[in-house]
Amino acid sequence: MPTFFRYGLFLLIALGAFYGCKETPSDSGERPEVGISQDSVVRRVAIPSVLMGKVFNANVILPESYFLDSNLTFYPVVYLLHGHSGNYDNWYARVPRIREWANELEMIIVTPDANYNSWYLNSYLDSTSLFYSYISQEVPSYIDAHFRTYQDARYRAIAGLSMGGHGALNIGLQHPDWFGMSLHPEQWEIDQQLGAYEADTLRWQSHSIVNIAAQVGNTPQLIIDCGTEDAMLEENKALHTILQERNIPHTYIERPGGHDWLYWEEAVAFQLMFFARLFAEG
Repeated sequence: MPTFFRYGLFLLIALGAFYGCKETPSDSGERPEVGISQDSVVRRVAIPSVLMGKVFNANVILPESYFLDSNLTFYPVVYLLHGHSGNYDNWYARVPRIREWANELEMIIVTPDANYNSWYLNSYLDSTSLFYSYISQEVPSYIDAHFRTYQDARYRAIAGLSMGGHGALNIGLQHPDWFGMSLHPEQWEIDQQLGAYEADTLRWQSHSIVNIAAQVGNTPQLIIDCGTEDAMLEENKALHTILQERNIPHTYIERPGGHDWLYWEEAVAFQLMFFARLFAEG
């Protein structure tokens, strides 16, 4: 199994990142040019899924130095996942300053698509909805093949908001060598991926972030960041408690705010800087 994500930063909401601009001697750095330019540093690419037989869009936000560096520097990548009912363009459309942060922190930010309510799971009800595998394997493989990324788990991370937080935390906890939340069963249409709660409670329990956290061994570096007015605050607290009980290192943050873009924009700014410092330490 390829080594993908070492770091994860999770709001409930989840955010993650990693940092480092290092050269890979065994890699010439040559990449085919792909995507449609949205502006000088943002490209929209179509990332295929062999598993699903479909193609999905993603925005790739590049630092300005990517085009100016004659030494073919390699870059870390932050994957930002959208929330329920969202799409690949949400992060850039709602928080255009991520363009500035990618440049200042010299990292590539990728915002992939995972449909309206996939929950970043491999669906038990729809064999053509395999977004857990797509996001954790096919997307980073495509990005590594087409952009100058530093292909090491220490310099790759996953993050997201709301449904994307669940996806990022689920992937990060189950695969700390790659890259959140326990929900009321029917609340956000997750039953469309897992089936009815009453029909298979064990299946639901196996996908509960709190339960996964209680069973994992090695974990990525975690940050849980949630607004005090967020309806999912108690779920985040429960995860925080389990991580404490298991002596799993993590950072837990509660700040005034709700489950909205105002909070997420402030959170992602802080978290990207936090991880920039962390990744610079190697």
